Amino acid sequence: MVKIIADHRERASGILQELAKKNIEVEMQQLLSADFIISTKDRGGIIHNVGVERKTTNDFLNSIIDKRIIQQLIVLKENFTIPLLIIEGESNIYQIRDFHPNAIRGMLAAIAIDMQIPILYTRNYRDTAALLSVIAHRLEKPRSAFSLLKKKKPLSLKEQQEYIIETLPGIGPSLAKALLKEFESVKKVINAKEEHLRKVEKIGPKKAKRIREVIDTGYQER
Repeated sequence: MVKIIADHRERASGILQELAKKNIEVEMQQLLSADFIISTKDRGGIIHNVGVERKTTNDFLNSIIDKRIIQQLIVLKENFTIPLLIIEGESNIYQIRDFHPNAIRGMLAAIAIDMQIPILYTRNYRDTAALLSVIAHRLEKPRSAFSLLKKKKPLSLKEQQEYIIETLPGIGPSLAKALLKEFESVKKVINAKEEHLRKVEKIGPKKAKRIREVIDTGYQER
């Protein structure tokens, strides 16, 4: 069974009951840092402890005022290979208190950029429990490496046909579609005579002649 270690102060949050519904074992402890500790596995199969600091939106703003948040996150980063901050609440964080927006933005930027601690947002305690559950269950699943290269979607038959015709001189996407619509296949476009090519709008004598020249001229290696 997946297990999460929770600080005893989270007993009244409602999160522990929600985790129990998801068949997750919760061990209560008095934690010096973090509200939750979750073991997870990276793509190399190495197990890491995730230290989760949970703040409601009001608590987060209060911790900015008394500068508590910085010290808490410094300790979190020192004790866990993967520190994580969860800000919980549905209210607009910029409107619930008489706070200058830039003070909030500055703190969020410092946490994410300077301290390099990810910030995740949840709507309420149920949403927080669901997020913790997802993180915990990652330990049970095999992890595969992902490519940073963008994978191109394979071209459909229609797109391949258009692509072939677009390689002809002076033919763009619109004319390629017009030629295929007129002649119904790539083969018929390639075999079309100059006078037939000129029947397609925007293909004049010069363009039709150049197309036939490219198709009909023998290939010369030099």
